[in-house]
Amino acid sequence: MARFLKRLAAILVAVGLFFTSQSLTTPQQAAAADPGYLMVHFTGEGSTNQQMYLSHSTDGLHWNDLNGGGMVLRSTVGTQGVRDPAFVRSPDGSKYWIIATDLCISCGQNWDTAINNGSRNLVVWESTDLVTWSKPWLLNVAGAIPDGRNAWAPEAIWDPETNDYVLYWATNVPLNGATKHRIFYARTSDFRTITTPQIYIDRPGSQEIIDTQIIEMPSGVGNYRYVRASGDGQITLEGSNSILGTWTRLGDLSGIGLTGSQVEGPMWMKFNGTNKWALYLDQYATNGGYMPVVTTDPSNPATYQRQASGTYNMGGTKKRHGWIMNLTAAEESRVLARWPNTAINRLQSFNYQDRYVRHANYDVRIDPNVSPLDDSRFRLRPGLAGTGTVSFESVNYPGYFLRHTNYDFQLVHNDGTAQFAADASFFKVAGLADSSWSSFQSYNHPDRYIRHYAYYLKLDPITTATARGDATFRVTN
Repeated sequence: MARFLKRLAAILVAVGLFFTSQSLTTPQQAAAADPGYLMVHFTGEGSTNQQMYLSHSTDGLHWNDLNGGGMVLRSTVGTQGVRDPAFVRSPDGSKYWIIATDLCISCGQNWDTAINNGSRNLVVWESTDLVTWSKPWLLNVAGAIPDGRNAWAPEAIWDPETNDYVLYWATNVPLNGATKHRIFYARTSDFRTITTPQIYIDRPGSQEIIDTQIIEMPSGVGNYRYVRASGDGQITLEGSNSILGTWTRLGDLSGIGLTGSQVEGPMWMKFNGTNKWALYLDQYATNGGYMPVVTTDPSNPATYQRQASGTYNMGGTKKRHGWIMNLTAAEESRVLARWPNTAINRLQSFNYQDRYVRHANYDVRIDPNVSPLDDSRFRLRPGLAGTGTVSFESVNYPGYFLRHTNYDFQLVHNDGTAQFAADASFFKVAGLADSSWSSFQSYNHPDRYIRHYAYYLKLDPITTATARGDATFRVTN
């Protein structure tokens, strides 16, 4: 019977229907049959690098950048930059969140401002499938902390004792004669409202703590139900049998030459099918991005081993402070289909060949000398409506597509509805003015085509030679 149940569980996981009785919000809790891993991360400083990126791995050590290494989500709220993201998966697997620091260094903020008068908010996205995400919203977590000066490095874990999430993050605050970052926590069920924040971790004296991440251990491994790794001058390991209970210091990683002066952003991952974990650490001091250390018992510092550089590969982009999710087969299939390495293109006007289709304040027109260039760059995705169509996704506003409404075009966030998919899908056909170029026929108004009129994009029937020229474009680099 045990063998039958194990096989049944593996089958159910493969079709995305089986979840453990505890939350899948911690990296290790997807079952052994799960095929791969998904990392959410940022890549560095500046407004483009401080956005959301995804990478995929089949073995947990060799990573491939999704979406051609381009961002997959862009914050349009708060500072309009995001760092330190974490995945959250609901216990039944029906909902996902990304929570991240609202911070944009070198794009309107410096470190002194961010530390002493930074955003008190987190940035949150929500999804039901890991591929279509809501617009981001701000969650004020530090505003209720007296003289709380920022909110950094959020994490969340499902607490089966109270059937909600423990949301925790770092806030710089003066307290008991020391102004420093401490870890605070609050409870939430929806990442829209929270309970009153409380201090969760406070190191002695002037010692700060900013980064911490908790994993839940399988029964029979170690002496604790939960283990957390924290950046607090060391990479400190602690154990507890309750998320908000008493934590016992287990040691640190200084014995293998890794201290908080070298690495930060600890990020757990459990290898599928075995009791082996990787703890990824961000080599911030050398600007090196993530490196893994491997252990068979996260609660025992003596078991951690550094990996030779040739045994792992982090992919083309630098991976900075993020989070790893063990995927189900269904999740992996959706994610890989959504973010393949699709080419980036521009649409050149046939009859105004110095002009290209671009978005400006979400309106769509043809312009010469487009700046920034990415306003005129799109990925021609398989059409959201299917059936051989294409859809135009913005490169610098991923998740936003060219869509017609009342025959006018705008760059609009995909709300996941069938109506949006139809309005944003087109048949690519031979150019109406020149068959070596292309024209784009509306999916849901097949008598109409994309064309420019007074330099703005419209959806019109095409009946004249002028209109045929206006409706013809070259798909180019």
